[in-house]
Amino acid sequence: MATLNKFTKTLSNDEKAEIKEKFTELDANKDGFIDLNELKDALNQVGFKLAGYQVREMIDEFKGKQRTAHQGKLNLDEFETLCLDLKSKDVASTFKTVVSKKENLETLGGMSSISSEGTTHSVRLEEQLAFSDWINSNLGHDKDLQHLLPIDAEGKRLYQSIKDGILLCKIINHSCPDTIDERAINKKSLTVYREFENLTLALVSSQAIGCNIVNIDAHDLAKGKPHLVLGLLWQIIRIGLFSHITLDSCPGLAGLLFDNERLEDLMKMSPEAILLRWVNHHLERAGISRRCTNFQSDIVDSEIYSHLLKQIAGNEADVNLDALRESDLQQRAEIMLQQAAKLNCRSFLTSQDVVNGVYKLNLAFVANLFNNHPGLDKPEQIEGLESIEETREEKTYRNWMNSMGVAPHVNWLYSDLADGLVIFQLFDVIKPGIVNWSRVHKRFTPLRKFMEKLENCNYAVDLGKQLKFSLVGIAGQDLNDGNATLTLALIWQLMRAYTLSILSRLANTGNPIIEKEIVQWVNTRLSDAGKQSQLRNFNDPAIADGKIVIDLIDAIKEGSINYELVRTSGTQEDNLANAKYAISMARKIGARVYALPEDITEVKPKMVMTVFACMMALDYVPNMDSVDQNNHNNSNNSN
Repeated sequence: MATLNKFTKTLSNDEKAEIKEKFTELDANKDGFIDLNELKDALNQVGFKLAGYQVREMIDEFKGKQRTAHQGKLNLDEFETLCLDLKSKDVASTFKTVVSKKENLETLGGMSSISSEGTTHSVRLEEQLAFSDWINSNLGHDKDLQHLLPIDAEGKRLYQSIKDGILLCKIINHSCPDTIDERAINKKSLTVYREFENLTLALVSSQAIGCNIVNIDAHDLAKGKPHLVLGLLWQIIRIGLFSHITLDSCPGLAGLLFDNERLEDLMKMSPEAILLRWVNHHLERAGISRRCTNFQSDIVDSEIYSHLLKQIAGNEADVNLDALRESDLQQRAEIMLQQAAKLNCRSFLTSQDVVNGVYKLNLAFVANLFNNHPGLDKPEQIEGLESIEETREEKTYRNWMNSMGVAPHVNWLYSDLADGLVIFQLFDVIKPGIVNWSRVHKRFTPLRKFMEKLENCNYAVDLGKQLKFSLVGIAGQDLNDGNATLTLALIWQLMRAYTLSILSRLANTGNPIIEKEIVQWVNTRLSDAGKQSQLRNFNDPAIADGKIVIDLIDAIKEGSINYELVRTSGTQEDNLANAKYAISMARKIGARVYALPEDITEVKPKMVMTVFACMMALDYVPNMDSVDQNNHNNSNNSN
């Protein structure tokens, strides 16, 4: 969290972002509230260390003022107000000491190229250490990284190691295999320019897998800004860890369903909620009455972890409960982690991280345990699994929405869009101001929540009609019910409108860009560059071998394509290889492409359109990097 100047009476944007992040983490059922009995833990997470009696007095006072609509609960605005109040009181005067000692934060000066003063950011040293160790363990064998790895034991060289972009590209591919075509990575003769190309490739590719990079650009990574590097690394690693917590990867998850639940109910749960249920499933099988409700305060005594490790380990692993004989919590945590090492799962955590209940790292530790030792019985047959497995199209749309920074994070399209709130955020990005937020139910009351969510969905459909979406046969009830076909129809039109809105703003003609103009631009660009390729429409079979996209990239950025790598046989295998190269090279020159290589080889017209539109947008701003940097510097100067 950014170092709090506790004697001011406002919250900085960094502080607000950290408070929102912690609030979202604690809001387990994603209803927009945390229980008041979680208040002490919540305040701990944002740096306010209060005695139990102080928190109890605060809760009593708050209950006296609170509306009955959400008695016993706290929403984000109320929590923020509470933090601001604490910030201006005497409790704040001890905050800096507490943070530096207990939370293991290191304060860094602003990293403007003009001044090192101004805005300060705090870096969690435990994250720096954990991510560096994870990188050493998982990528240390890669021959392309021998000049960078291993990172030192304290992780201080992490930020320097990121600067040439190679490591970041490799991390992305480790979390989401084949996201980046290795042929697109500059590995030799690295100049500052070629390093910057790698960083651009990594950054745009991370967006394509669902990372929110709104406040990060390649210049930030080139400077090795610690708080931004750690934030991006966490997003990438988290996506990789969570990618296996699915029925497709682990059918045994079906065994976690309660008697009255269906597979759809499991799909609606966040990865964190599934992991909690998985932990409790094994505690129950071990005959332990205790249950885990969070990966913070509940795990600090290592008891839950010790029983979990014992239960998921085979007899040959010789995992034991020796940790529970130790009364000192840090020593106990160390012994527990030694048991985890027997399963090759001593990742992300130090004993201090366990005792401090560091949320991100404990979550990563448990996810890694699940991925390596799920310990779940595979059911003989899972009825209905085929109908709910995530399709390629659904995954692309989900990644696009998450990269827009929507809250809450979208895990499963149909349940997470059913209250309309994510859809409203996307409308607001496409056409700022279009959403009349006073009409939106942001919080839902217990007695009227079903009607309130339906009213939101009806309003979302109305907004689509205002933007001239084709919504024949689509009603709010369809979104509320999670109708797959009709929900996807709306999401596609949102993504299309977003892409074309960017084009229209960049073209600055006052008129909306239409698909026909994109085709004309493609052919003009190809012809002017002396290329033989031409595009008839977005259904053109000639798209399948990837050459039109490849030629267009070279037309936009002459000499960027190594034509010796382009295959010409026309086989399905070679076409796919070309498409992978084309997608990565498009991202390398800065085109924010979400489409997948298969969308090109199978000539999926919707996604093909977005590929060409993103490159057209890039072409409208040929000096986008310099413009971004000037804006970035101006912003820094004004701070």
